[in-house]
Amino acid sequence: MAEGIVTVTTSTWEKEVLQSEGLVMVDFWAVWCGPCRMIAPTVEELAKEYAGKLKVAKLNTDENPDIASRYKIMGIPTIMFFKNGEKLDQIVGAVPKPQLKAKIDSLLTA
Repeated sequence: MAEGIVTVTTSTWEKEVLQSEGLVMVDFWAVWCGPCRMIAPTVEELAKEYAGKLKVAKLNTDENPDIASRYKIMGIPTIMFFKNGEKLDQIVGAVPKPQLKAKIDSLLTA
């Protein structure tokens, strides 16, 4: 996994996402998903750019179906944002980097 990105599983979800302070961005993905592979470099760039301000995590939906179903993930990639254990927002699909940056910036200042 790239620098600055945490791999999250069912067993680490509570600690890494829900108990984290501040903003957490979770990328729900799967190995077979083309758009997930397209957005992966963007997620890695954002992890570096927002280091210290944003925690970036990736969750493989095939390996952790219980978390995916808990949050009603219908399509991947889904990028979900959490702050202090609360789900704030989500973006579904491979979106351009400026759109993700705008969302992150708005949530960081909220």
